[in-house]
Amino acid sequence: MTSETAQHLAPDDGGDGGTAPADASTVSAASAASAASAASAASAAEFTAHRPRMFGLAYRMLGSAEEAEDTVQDAYLRWSGADRAAIAHPAAWLATVVTRLSLNRLSSARAKREEYAGPWLPEPVFTRDGALGPLESAERRDAVSTALLVLLERLTPTERAVYVLREAFAYSHREIAGVLELGEANCRQVYGRAVRRLERPEARFAPAEEQRHRLVESFVGAAREGDLAGLERLLAEDVVWWSDGGGKVSAARRPVVGRDAVLRFLAGVARRTEEGTETALAEVNGAPALVSHREGTLLAVATFDLRDGAIGGVRVVMNPDKLAFAQRQLAAGSPWE
Repeated sequence: MTSETAQHLAPDDGGDGGTAPADASTVSAASAASAASAASAASAAEFTAHRPRMFGLAYRMLGSAEEAEDTVQDAYLRWSGADRAAIAHPAAWLATVVTRLSLNRLSSARAKREEYAGPWLPEPVFTRDGALGPLESAERRDAVSTALLVLLERLTPTERAVYVLREAFAYSHREIAGVLELGEANCRQVYGRAVRRLERPEARFAPAEEQRHRLVESFVGAAREGDLAGLERLLAEDVVWWSDGGGKVSAARRPVVGRDAVLRFLAGVARRTEEGTETALAEVNGAPALVSHREGTLLAVATFDLRDGAIGGVRVVMNPDKLAFAQRQLAAGSPWE
């Protein structure tokens, strides 16, 4: 073998034209980085799987989709920094974190709502895409209804947490006690007190889904045509109309009470409605609702309380800040029925 051939077959010395063998520490660091990246991706994927449930929990606690999103994001930061090996049940761990974060937010939220301009209503959420989880039963739909979320404002933060975990997520009193760090007997007492404070006898006589849909569909059609006589036939004599403009848009600062007063109010609204405004039927908070929009921008979302075959209450959110979440849902795909 010639010296030239020997040089050609010899291991490369790292000079130009060859590749030096990888340093062991470099390989180890690269492997560690790859493992960390894979673990981070798996952690994010697991959180994503629980995200709808966590959002639904925070929304029921807060009545605000925007604050619920922020709460879920805070929960993710805690999840990312937690020792995953120490979390035996991720769903329970996340529910505990989200509940406690929501309780912290509720204290300041209640103070703001006391100073709110006009009636305060929860933020509407389109629910056909499962944003608040599966709503396959009347009980599940009722748990996210605008009417119930308004009533939940009567409760203390602890009462609200106990009620939501029990009614919407079927937690046992023992599980709730663990989440809130209370005694089990105490949780039972708090739950009983919450149920009594809500005073919801009308929930036992809620109309069938088909009747509910028919009534709201008729209201949307009459509103679209400006048919006040048709609207009169749909409204209960003691109907109440709430408008939430939050001081950002023109809206009634007090509830409008009684069929005649509501009809006069609607006649005035019709005269002020800008050209190009459209109405549509959509599922909001698990129930059929009227949505008003113009050129792709939401203007108002109205949900309905129905009883004895008539519309007994209408709650309309017009505050653009409160329509922001629903507006993003609209941008992602049409929620119209």
